[in-house]
Amino acid sequence: MKRSAARQPLLVVDGDSFAHRAFHAVPSSAFRRVDGAAGNAVSGFVSMLLRLWEAEQPRAVVVGWDTLDAPTYRTRLLPGYQSGREFDPELVEQLERLPALVSSTGIVCAKGAGYEADDFLAAAVAQEEAAGGTSLVATSDRDAFQLASPRTTILQPVRGAGELARIGPAEVRQRYGVEPAQVPDFIALRGDPSDRIPGARGVGEKTAAALLVEYGSLDAVLAAGRFEDEADALRAYLAIARLDPDAPLPPIEDHRPDWGACAAAARALGLDRLADRLSEAGRP
Repeated sequence: MKRSAARQPLLVVDGDSFAHRAFHAVPSSAFRRVDGAAGNAVSGFVSMLLRLWEAEQPRAVVVGWDTLDAPTYRTRLLPGYQSGREFDPELVEQLERLPALVSSTGIVCAKGAGYEADDFLAAAVAQEEAAGGTSLVATSDRDAFQLASPRTTILQPVRGAGELARIGPAEVRQRYGVEPAQVPDFIALRGDPSDRIPGARGVGEKTAAALLVEYGSLDAVLAAGRFEDEADALRAYLAIARLDPDAPLPPIEDHRPDWGACAAAARALGLDRLADRLSEAGRP
């Protein structure tokens, strides 16, 4: 039976995460826009967004985006945070174009200097849970596991399978051995090579989980006298790993995307196959 509108979840999407996946899934030479520029990230991301919307029938969609050219409090706490990342200029150009294209559907796009896409995901989930609603969070970033709850499910791409795994609190416990709320503490202790977070010296996944099972939190671990020489650094790592539920969001009203408007924008770019698919979805 179809869910009533009141019970439909909010779909929250990590825009940068899925745009990166789309860019690397198909060679840029396979999708060229009318001006000759690459269109693989644009086409792949919008197609993914449409499939998600069709599969989940959410009450509304929010897409969070990084601001690549502005520092965040995380880089102030750890100058080496996410250092060494280099993005293909063709990807960067499409990342700059995508928010406006997605917004043409009426879908809420959240982006702002000083915040990462993950922060907007956390803010949308916090707002939805406070209103008594449920959320689906689509991202490949495991930092978002801290958002899992009885009301919030993480949709995580399965490598090579073309599908999304549903991650709730039980799956977080199974994968990491900790509760969702302990995920930032876990990251601070274990570290995160992808973000250049060092973690505690000599601590891997099993030790980090065991410490949190024993003590409950990083603060309690430090209060017990563990890692005294690294305490300040570990507190900084914890602050970096926590997503910001107070990131500023536009209003999120119930909304069916205007896929027809997005089709017109895609056709203007010369992405005719994408435009055809969107036009079909936009028909009553």
